[in-house]
Amino acid sequence: MLPSYLLALREGLEAALIIGIVFGVLRKTNHQKLNPAVWMGVLSAILVSVLAALVLNWIGAEFEGKGEELFEGITMFLAAGILTWMVFWMRKQSIVMKQNIESSVQQASEGQGQKALFMLAFLAVAREGIELALFLLAIRLTTNQSLELLGAGLGLFSAVLIGLIFFSTTGKLKLTLFFKLTNVLLVMFAAGLVGLGIHEFNELGWIPEIVEHVWNLNSIIPNQSTLGQLLKALVGYSSSPSLTQVIGYFGYLAVIFISLLKKIQGSNLSQNKEITTIR
Repeated sequence: MLPSYLLALREGLEAALIIGIVFGVLRKTNHQKLNPAVWMGVLSAILVSVLAALVLNWIGAEFEGKGEELFEGITMFLAAGILTWMVFWMRKQSIVMKQNIESSVQQASEGQGQKALFMLAFLAVAREGIELALFLLAIRLTTNQSLELLGAGLGLFSAVLIGLIFFSTTGKLKLTLFFKLTNVLLVMFAAGLVGLGIHEFNELGWIPEIVEHVWNLNSIIPNQSTLGQLLKALVGYSSSPSLTQVIGYFGYLAVIFISLLKKIQGSNLSQNKEITTIR
């Protein structure tokens, strides 16, 4: 439930912020007559996202045996890849997102109008919705489906609520810290998906285990226990992982955090150069 809540909250909040900025710009420029086009884009994107979720789950249900293991492995790797891209994209875009969206809305209201705003809203919400559908499918493979749906529903509700509060208080909430914290959680979740994906390919025999069980914690936290299931959904916990699972999990974390650290150091160096130049 917690992983689906966090993912739905993150994806829903990104979409809510974008749509909120669009409505804010239309209000400031007295183009509120274009609001229906934005709502049509949002509703169309929600419909497409729901259909994508149904199709993905239907496809997953059709596989059995080796085919099911292959589908689950590919789904987990794909979800981990998109999560990784999302973390780096959001870190880069969070600084200039508002200005870029405002510029796009102003150009749309002065040019194509309804069609441009429809597509802007549709693409913003559809991208988040389809990503969430894929993430929820990956979670469904590791946890209880009813709890997953409950968590996702609560996450989307929370995202809408936070979005409303953000814009009703003229954007004074510190969302930068929120995105930094969720980035860390999403990286941990993505690492878990990498480990679980490797496990599926271990089962297929496509990735060698090297060492079948690096450790065995079944007597302490078995996979089937409540805590084990929660940790599996959150961070890809396995009570007795293979060596390639361990290498994949910690190798992924090392690469991502080193990459993020280098980007932070690079941005700090650029800022210092700018300050030196100004002086």
